[in-house]
Amino acid sequence: MGDQPIVRLENVGKAYGPVVSLQDITLEIGSNEIVGLIGDNGAGKSTLIKIVTGVETPTTGEVYIRGEHINFSNYSVQRAHELRIETVHQTSSLGTKQPLWRNFFVGRPITNALGFIKVREQKRISEQIMRETIGFRGAGIDVDTPVGRLSGGERQGVAIGRAMHFESDLIVLDEPTVALALSEVEKVLNFIRSIKENGRSCIYIEHNIHHVHEVCDRLIVLDRGRLVLDCEAKAMSYTELTDFLRNLHQGHEGETKVAS
Repeated sequence: MGDQPIVRLENVGKAYGPVVSLQDITLEIGSNEIVGLIGDNGAGKSTLIKIVTGVETPTTGEVYIRGEHINFSNYSVQRAHELRIETVHQTSSLGTKQPLWRNFFVGRPITNALGFIKVREQKRISEQIMRETIGFRGAGIDVDTPVGRLSGGERQGVAIGRAMHFESDLIVLDEPTVALALSEVEKVLNFIRSIKENGRSCIYIEHNIHHVHEVCDRLIVLDRGRLVLDCEAKAMSYTELTDFLRNLHQGHEGETKVAS
């Protein structure tokens, strides 16, 4: 892919009737980077991701994927998958009673010429994903283990590994550590690091700023639909980032007082 960004947004906006969710967003997601997407509830994060992944159509602006202009009349979640963009949601759609190997291939099984599932091949690939792609180290866990026996962090690992296996080079993670214990959070952060180690990119949406600053290469902050920060993570310390976000919040409080 060279220096071509995976995704480029130019002056993208989105309005739902009189309600403006995004305004004049211009940004790029490059190759082999983890980008933290930060913002309060209502900042526009979900809308931005829905546009990139084919769920929503922008009201204004242009979107390019690897330089290809996206025509939203035929862009969809399925088309985003074909363009190697995958989303891992907060609650991953895993079958808890099904073994791990079946979950890796749900909806996209490997079959022979007669349409029968190639179980041995799927188990072999699942084992490879577990050990090599995401570095799965759960004691007593193998490809036949029901997903219901996995911890929350391990389930996120399965979902991330599945996304990487299906040749996605941009994985969107929607608050993958929500409601997890501290030990489970560290597992998920390691899985996120493995995305970059495998040459992929990631948009990491998270409210916990410490986690974002710890694993991300770039920081993007949205505030009330506008892009207010886009910088390398190493250019801003954790304290500077929290001060920046606090000042944003306090500024809005001041506006509310004046308005009242």
